[in-house]
Amino acid sequence: MKTHLQQRSGFGYFFHGIELALTPGIRQFVLMPLLANVILVGGALFYLFSNLNIWIEQLIGQLPDFLSWLSYLLWPLLVLTILATFSYFFSTLANFIAAPFNGLLAEKVEEHLTQKKVNEDGMLAVIKDTPRILAREWRKLVYVLPKAIGLFLLLLIPALGQTVGPILWFVFTAWILAIQYCDYPFDNHKVTFNDMRYSLKQKQGKAYGFGVLVSVFTTIPVLNLIVMPVAVCGATSMWVNEFKSQHS
Repeated sequence: MKTHLQQRSGFGYFFHGIELALTPGIRQFVLMPLLANVILVGGALFYLFSNLNIWIEQLIGQLPDFLSWLSYLLWPLLVLTILATFSYFFSTLANFIAAPFNGLLAEKVEEHLTQKKVNEDGMLAVIKDTPRILAREWRKLVYVLPKAIGLFLLLLIPALGQTVGPILWFVFTAWILAIQYCDYPFDNHKVTFNDMRYSLKQKQGKAYGFGVLVSVFTTIPVLNLIVMPVAVCGATSMWVNEFKSQHS
């Protein structure tokens, strides 16, 4: 049987995730992560777009008069930053809630790609493993929060924060989203969080490329509602083709 094993770029793994999410035998495991994402991220973005213009005007209003000409350049940067921040925060919350289902989705995608069982116990094992899975999500949150707070404080610094901050935030978001979604297949094989980060650092180009596309899609209305299961599928493809052999 065909195993679909093929190395790709970071972008390529994301688009392969779209293909995998639509594959018969995988689609039913996409439903729960999709539902969690639609409810949380959809509601958050409705609130965001109701207030976006006010928030940006307040941020630009902090610029000194002699830098007021920068407002035209900062508008798109600030829009992307606020969109990415909101999308990441509520995507993280959705991931926390849907973590057991994302782990199950990653398992089924890996089985589809390799034609080998990952877990013989099925859904019962997922239910029993839920406390450990949620503890792993908390570990990711502890890793992210101090860095996210530091970047948020940078954004509040007049001039410097509004120019450098959005760029740094976008790069940071790409890396964190790569970690977020790649962690599901790594965790299915009980690879520690630190070992997972180390593995991704060895192939940063692919990790950042994948994370950049996930980050971009989380800022696009409607498409951001389906990005979670697609990212899980793409990250699992990356695990199978780039990292699994190292951790066998």
